[in-house]
Amino acid sequence: MIRTAIVEDNPEHAQTISGFLHRYADECGRSVETEFFGSGAEFLEGYGKGYDIVFLDIELPGKDGMHVAAELRAVDRSVLIIFVTNLAQYAVNGYDVQAFDFIVKPIKYYNFAMKLRRAFECLDNSCKRKIWVTTRQGKQMIDADKLKYVEVMQHTLVFHMKGETVSGTGTLKSVQTALAGLPFALCNRCYLVNLHFVTQIDGNTVCVGGEMLQISIPKKKEFYCALNKYLAAGGGTE
Repeated sequence: MIRTAIVEDNPEHAQTISGFLHRYADECGRSVETEFFGSGAEFLEGYGKGYDIVFLDIELPGKDGMHVAAELRAVDRSVLIIFVTNLAQYAVNGYDVQAFDFIVKPIKYYNFAMKLRRAFECLDNSCKRKIWVTTRQGKQMIDADKLKYVEVMQHTLVFHMKGETVSGTGTLKSVQTALAGLPFALCNRCYLVNLHFVTQIDGNTVCVGGEMLQISIPKKKEFYCALNKYLAAGGGTE
């Protein structure tokens, strides 16, 4: 599943982008999820979804697309930003925010498909997902592929990494959202486990990167199903 956001104040233009996006995804057998935002402020408010691609209109009401992109980059360094604009010269400044590409209005399907093909290839070649963790000192970026599990401990989120732990704030649900699409599952309400690091299950306990965690009765069936699905798809342990 490729997660996309369309930030566009013109509903007709937003629908055109969405239509082309789903058309191309159908043609190449991919699944996409799309959310719409009518302004940059609405899009940035509580950002934490962890989108793969953001189609960002430059001429937005309030904060323009360039300012929105700059703020987005402060919390998400990996998302692909594709600017949508009436004037191509506006997109030149996109290099300052590491924009992936730009599309000039009126949008034509062939041009859109060519750019989207490159974006999909870029996502396919990217094996890692990075997420931002809010700590008491500020923010820290961590690699999801090095994250063994996340633990809720006395209203604190503890990110157990390979070789270190990082303490942060927030909710386990928000972490689940940021890691959507990756092989993470709850073994109880306090532990979100990276299935890649599971090496053993013994009754109601699971070994994750050498540590034994409790599997709760309410989460047991769901956790087993997630693990079996991951293994059946070719996933494996360290």
